[in-house]
Amino acid sequence: MPLPKDSSLVFLNNKVSNHMLLHFYKMNGAGNDFIVIDNRDLSISLDEDTIAALCDRHRGIGADGLLAVEPAEKGADYKFRYYNADGGEAEMCGNGARCFGFFTAHLSGEEELPDSVSFETIAGTLTAEIIGDDVRIAMSVPKDLELNCPVRVDGFAGDLHSVNTGVPHVVSFVDDLENTDVFNHGQNIRNHPHFAPAGTNANFAKVLSPGHISIRTYERGVEDETLACGTGMVASALIHHLLTGASSPVKVDVEGGDTLTIGFEKIGESSFFNVTLTGPADFVFEGEIEI
Repeated sequence: MPLPKDSSLVFLNNKVSNHMLLHFYKMNGAGNDFIVIDNRDLSISLDEDTIAALCDRHRGIGADGLLAVEPAEKGADYKFRYYNADGGEAEMCGNGARCFGFFTAHLSGEEELPDSVSFETIAGTLTAEIIGDDVRIAMSVPKDLELNCPVRVDGFAGDLHSVNTGVPHVVSFVDDLENTDVFNHGQNIRNHPHFAPAGTNANFAKVLSPGHISIRTYERGVEDETLACGTGMVASALIHHLLTGASSPVKVDVEGGDTLTIGFEKIGESSFFNVTLTGPADFVFEGEIEI
């Protein structure tokens, strides 16, 4: 569903039953779904409780998180603000960044979409390339790599590896991904003191073939398994390379049914650069909701 050429998503100041109307778009990237709002005029102010209510799948719109488009401050095209389903702001979201890039590309008003869009995030300035129906994100430089973390989780015997790919992630490779208790093991890893105080996301992966893995992710802030997590795909692909030597690009299957591609280059034993995430970004619907 392309954005109308004259679209200007604004906060409507008319009252309906003593509530305000918020105009929004719904998007998804590989099954990771988002509420998207245009706040370039900075007229929208949403607190954590309101964002959590909007993301509620029973009483709100329903989403894994909320994306807000704001004016850039440091020379990029836009500023990226991302809030998890619990209302807390996060540094980065890979699938959200792809949706953000596709959304903001439509804001140009041009007959043809721009080849790329840049935006500022807490994790650094990123660039989204529009490649047909797919979007390629140039990710932030990974950091804080730790293989074989000295962590043991009750009931889970797998080795844990961690890396920050914009947000912190733990990756563990398992033999039986389908029957892995992602919720309970993920929750225990997410809240383990080793990863305090911010906590971490938890990914469980299986090698399908060299350079091709499948993952399931427990997301911090959503506090549940999601159908996809972009930064988790990147973390899992990089750890797969370090453990097996698999070359770039690495294909990653996610629970949402899509296969995404992670590209990277490496300096030395464990420093990565030119890390990219390529996959779909889709409009689902638009609407207005009382808040």
